[in-house]
Amino acid sequence: MVQAYNFLASWQLFPEKCQFEYQLVPKSGNYKIESIQNGHALSFSHNWVNLENEAFYAQYHVIPNGEPQSFENIELADTVCAIINNASCLTVHFIKEEVEVLQVVHEILANGFLKVTHKGKKNTGEHFTNTEVYHKQLSVLPYASSAGSVAIRPTKEGVIKHKALSAMEDQTNMQLNQIKEQIELLARQAQEIRKRKELSLMIYEAKITFKPQIGQVYHVYEKSDSSHVLSLVAPSEWGGGSGPFASFVATVKLLADHTWVEV
Repeated sequence: MVQAYNFLASWQLFPEKCQFEYQLVPKSGNYKIESIQNGHALSFSHNWVNLENEAFYAQYHVIPNGEPQSFENIELADTVCAIINNASCLTVHFIKEEVEVLQVVHEILANGFLKVTHKGKKNTGEHFTNTEVYHKQLSVLPYASSAGSVAIRPTKEGVIKHKALSAMEDQTNMQLNQIKEQIELLARQAQEIRKRKELSLMIYEAKITFKPQIGQVYHVYEKSDSSHVLSLVAPSEWGGGSGPFASFVATVKLLADHTWVEV
């Protein structure tokens, strides 16, 4: 069971990364894999919500020793067989009347995501493959899982949970977005202050032959020796050039706090 360690987590569905050939498409999902019976068995539990906001729940457990075991949902399968292929692959086979009706392959990808592939047959007898991709959650928010999940059935409890969790998610996401916007605003303000400080330091190190007035606009030029000078004359008054200086740097204004801002 040591190899199963990588799978033991609650996984959140990436709907946009999934491909479905059969059954209902979920808009959100949670897939949880746990170790039970003192590490001798694995429990799989699913919560998912389809595009019509119907909530579903499924749960089953297996002993991943490669041997057939009885399966409680006889409508789907008589027996189930699970095997941990390696540290990044776990396969569950569902068998009915000695015929495999569904195969679920769990793969840990190089980026740490969980890929779950369901292979089975439609009611028409055609083969289908549903592929889902999940990312690991740090906390458990049971929403949804596989559209091709086994033993799936809608429950009143699932609907109640979904409504409550949806409301909770909306509220917390709104609050997190507000905090994010505040952080981004503070970051922009800090960047603007930093730029004003750097510009102000450059100007106060420049040659100034007059007393600048707050709120007035001036012009910074660079001389041939790389030093700077603050001037009352705009580039347009030099005929669109830098006049006697090597280059024009910026048009600036003195603020009330004695910092300079580029205009």
